Amino acid sequence: MYKRQVKPYQPDGLWEDVSVERRDKYVADTDDGLYRRSMYTFWKRTCPPPTLTNFDANNREVCVVRRGRTNTPLQALILMNDPTYLEAARKLAERVVKAEAVVEQRLDLAFRLAASRTYRPDERPILMKIYQDALTRFRAEKGSAEKLLTVGDSPRDLTIDPVDLAAWTVTCSTILNLDEVISKR
Repeated sequence: MYKRQVKPYQPDGLWEDVSVERRDKYVADTDDGLYRRSMYTFWKRTCPPPTLTNFDANNREVCVVRRGRTNTPLQALILMNDPTYLEAARKLAERVVKAEAVVEQRLDLAFRLAASRTYRPDERPILMKIYQDALTRFRAEKGSAEKLLTVGDSPRDLTIDPVDLAAWTVTCSTILNLDEVISKR
């Protein structure tokens, strides 16, 4: 609390398009500012953070207690592709892989950590298929696994097999994209 405003990951050229003579450059933080809550994000009125805009953040001209709940394809695209969320999925995957040795136990832990509940019987086979499909794909395309694991500034755990970590990252990303995980009910 009470620290400076932060500048998380944002698209390249974010401020240049709205600045006079393209002078302003957005430079993301390289320290813990990348991982602070969005309420501390620096907000330029002429160019609000796209992620917050797509999630219907208030424009900060008036105070609101709670944002409206909406769902658009842009939100899903952000949650699946933005470095912030891919990095969070990788870190959750690292935690799960290091904590448990058995695939089923890893899945149980990942789901419980993200959703704060155990999954329903019909959810487990879907998540297992996602993991198995990702594992098969990354075994065939090891370069894709490495590319996924380099997203974000935080270093990855080099003691974990990159193919397995990439498959768990995809699985954890799926879990983190569940409506109940991203929206307070």
